[in-house]
Amino acid sequence: MILALESSCDETALAVFDPTCGLVGEWVHSQIALHEVYGGVVPDLASREHLKNFGPLLHRAVAAVPAAQVTQLAVTRGPGLAACLAMGLATAKSLSLAWGVPLVGVNHLRAHAFSPFISLHAADPARFDAEMGKRLPHLGLLVSGGNTALFSIDAQRRIRLLASTLDDAAGEALDKGSKLLGLGYPGGPQVERLARTGNARAYAFPKAVAQRSSLDFSFSGLKTSLRYQLEKMPLAEVEGRRADLCASYQRAVVDALVRKTRLALERGAYRSLGLSGGVANNQLLQAELELVARKQGVVFYRALSQHTGDNAGMIAFAAWADREQGGVDASGYALEISPSLPLA
Repeated sequence: MILALESSCDETALAVFDPTCGLVGEWVHSQIALHEVYGGVVPDLASREHLKNFGPLLHRAVAAVPAAQVTQLAVTRGPGLAACLAMGLATAKSLSLAWGVPLVGVNHLRAHAFSPFISLHAADPARFDAEMGKRLPHLGLLVSGGNTALFSIDAQRRIRLLASTLDDAAGEALDKGSKLLGLGYPGGPQVERLARTGNARAYAFPKAVAQRSSLDFSFSGLKTSLRYQLEKMPLAEVEGRRADLCASYQRAVVDALVRKTRLALERGAYRSLGLSGGVANNQLLQAELELVARKQGVVFYRALSQHTGDNAGMIAFAAWADREQGGVDASGYALEISPSLPLA
């Protein structure tokens, strides 16, 4: 039984994973309402919330899974906000000492990379290793507020970074676009909600890509293009065309992600395609990538909605699934946070 703790940003979360049957339970406290009034995450407030909420969540977790059944503790060690990571690590070290249970640190980004396979494990835990082996090599797209990356997982489950963003992440571009449009926080879901009733061809925003031959992404120009477009429009027109603006802007972000993913698939002999990270909840992106996977003849996996944002379920799963290839640090009580920890 692995008890995992996650506190990399503004979600306080615990989860218990049993390799023989899957995730036994997940508990989370969201801080969206707290940070909404500020239009983004305030690190000091976020860390205080973690301090306040780990205790109550832990009581709920041990009520479902007694501490005596926990054989390993796992905690997010990075990347993330330093003060928030420190709260999770301090809690995990305290539990490790009190319970006499070994502690490992998990790479948050690598946990995202493996999160699409949680459902594969749940379908048949006993055959997971064999079934995952059939899906490797794997191409993954990680898209969140802070990260946009293409990576591969080879037959030995080694992760290799293929491309990343040269400036803003896709999720950050959506959040900033939402702010420019006068929408709420978090921005991505607000843009998607309005885009459903808008015309995606109403405005010709640039497709946010770097050089065509490169797999890297670039979204800063797209954000600037939206700002220039809004500056040319009277406020009344912006309000009347907000749905069209959202649909066109979202389409530009999704097209860039899909184009580069398709190019990466064409360059490698992959058996599966995965989508993870907070932006993986975007239904247009899901549909477009599923179509790409079908045309390329590979299996498409996406992280379940509860495992797309910051969550402890993927941390617990990665502590087991990624234990042999560098994504898990077994330093125990000597473990330290790593706010800028890379994917690979």
